[in-house]
Amino acid sequence: MSRVRVALALVVAAAACTAAAAHSRPAAAAGGWTDVSIPASDATPLACAYLIPSGSAPAGGWPGVILFHGLGDSHTDMEPIGAALAQFGFAALACDARGTGASGGKWGLDGPREVQDAQDLFTWLAGRSDVSDTQIGAFGLSLGGGAVWNAAVAGVPFKAIVPAITWTDLGTALYPAGVPKTGLVGILSRAVPIANWDPALIQTAQDLVQGDVTPAVTSIDAARSPRSHLDALTVPTLLLQGRHDFLFDMDQAIAAWKLLAGPKRLYLGDLGHPPATNPGPEQAGYIAEAIGWFAHYLATGPALGGGIELAHDPWNGTTTSYKKLPKTHTASVNLPGKRKVTGSAFVTRSARLTGGPHETFGDGFVTVHYSAATSWTHLVATVSVKGSKTPVTEGAAAVKSSSGVVKIPLMDEAARVPRGKKIVVKLGATSADNVYGNGVPVYARAAPQGASIKLGKATLRLSFLKHAVSK
Repeated sequence: MSRVRVALALVVAAAACTAAAAHSRPAAAAGGWTDVSIPASDATPLACAYLIPSGSAPAGGWPGVILFHGLGDSHTDMEPIGAALAQFGFAALACDARGTGASGGKWGLDGPREVQDAQDLFTWLAGRSDVSDTQIGAFGLSLGGGAVWNAAVAGVPFKAIVPAITWTDLGTALYPAGVPKTGLVGILSRAVPIANWDPALIQTAQDLVQGDVTPAVTSIDAARSPRSHLDALTVPTLLLQGRHDFLFDMDQAIAAWKLLAGPKRLYLGDLGHPPATNPGPEQAGYIAEAIGWFAHYLATGPALGGGIELAHDPWNGTTTSYKKLPKTHTASVNLPGKRKVTGSAFVTRSARLTGGPHETFGDGFVTVHYSAATSWTHLVATVSVKGSKTPVTEGAAAVKSSSGVVKIPLMDEAARVPRGKKIVVKLGATSADNVYGNGVPVYARAAPQGASIKLGKATLRLSFLKHAVSK
């Protein structure tokens, strides 16, 4: 998740200018950050820093925002966001998650101990005489977004939250359809030294890297997945999610947006984990959205409104807004052929879609007829536009018998398919991608030695925006 470290310091000034134009609120000059060690309720020291706007605090104290960083990052990576918030009169508190950076304890992947840490940090910030004890919100990126969600559903009394590029169901993110993203899990598992892990997590990570979804894995992930509780959550929520993210796809946020009971707004842009490109100007835009959200729900700023905002790709400063999920239509293409596959080989099929340009949005799948499967455990589909190095989407499903039909669900990604371009589908034991640039695909588990399968006709079904917005 550390790829989301996106040079935020370079865009704070732009975000402040954008927010000022949107909210017409004088910016408060910020003083410097102050380092502090905050003891959690179990006496674990958490390495933190806080920033208080200069000048006289308003009656009741400054509204505050607690910032939660991504995996592999530290509280200093969140300081540019805190500095932007301080210009609009918000106190900010950012801390290294336990077991990371300079904080003590064991890293628990936003488990119950981290939820208690969030409550402890809320209590500490609310206890300051210059900070409001009620008007406190939370902003989290990736791992930090998971901390925000889990703390909110557990009852930490945030008045507004902004979970960004994160999950609501960890299982569907890490092992959709029961097939782990082994390469991606392996990359993530190296972000925190194993010596700093909660021992309960170590075996589950090893299971996933080996391609096994064990009861211990599902238990760990269920305890860290807030989705089943979101229909009772009423805290005003701004969701920031990537339109092209192979770790946490759009469905992680869309599912939440459908369930939330309180005020809500969803921004979908080119932010997040690979293959997202995180353009700097767009970062300024979504930081400004977060400032506006907090300005309204923690202070006296105007409302941003609800609905869904979809940034165009590539980023050009333009977005399209919807009151509800945008209308979509589906298109299917047949991919005939028959071929035996062994080892690391791929079967490649292609077809040309009529019309266009198209823009994917919503769930899709690949259906494959197969036979003569010997020791073959799973099948991965990678969907690309011919000539592009970056896939549109991909997915996997288990192969459970020697012959039959396997339906492979695809990640919900918003990607352009130019008019007249062929769609290429590669089928194999691994995904045909290199989105992390290190030669490790998202799905990296090879077929067992001696395994083989004969792949027959296939069908690709994709969901597209009824009216494409990206050109």
